[in-house]
Amino acid sequence: MIKMENTRVIEDFVEIPEGIEVSYKKPNLVVKGPKGENIKALVDPKVSIIVQGSKVIFKAEKASKREKTKIGTFKAHLKNLIKGVQDEFEYKLKICSGHFPMNVAMQGKELIVKNFLGEKVPRVLKLKEGADVKIDGQLITVRSTNKEIAGQIAADIEQLCRITNRDRRKFQDGIYIINKAGKQII
Repeated sequence: MIKMENTRVIEDFVEIPEGIEVSYKKPNLVVKGPKGENIKALVDPKVSIIVQGSKVIFKAEKASKREKTKIGTFKAHLKNLIKGVQDEFEYKLKICSGHFPMNVAMQGKELIVKNFLGEKVPRVLKLKEGADVKIDGQLITVRSTNKEIAGQIAADIEQLCRITNRDRRKFQDGIYIINKAGKQII
């Protein structure tokens, strides 16, 4: 709910659920909960962030449309941080190998794809910190409390096996995202 006292002051807030602890020390917004901790840098010179009781208040003096949209963005980030420490974000990817038997394995913090389209040199992806990646048969599961990290790792895995210089209608080998956090694609 956006509250406008006069046309130049915009104020909005997000309720903090029970069991979640939120603190703000410029520039970092820290959210702690049962699944872990999320930290996000939120800075804008015209938007102030105040943690007050069980609310996080976003306020802009002498605001324009830009500050109004920035407050909406900050609210969305905070809601994702809160949702992440309550329930982890999960992405699922499917390994599709029609022409060559592809081998996908984890080795430490690296994802290794062997024999992709018959290639002799394996494709290697160094995974970022902050997410848990598991391979179970033809499915890869990426879990994290941070939506941005989980989504970026899933996109990096999908991009690792991107096909170029071949007909995509026939060569459908690769690793594809089938479930995003909260949305089912296929």
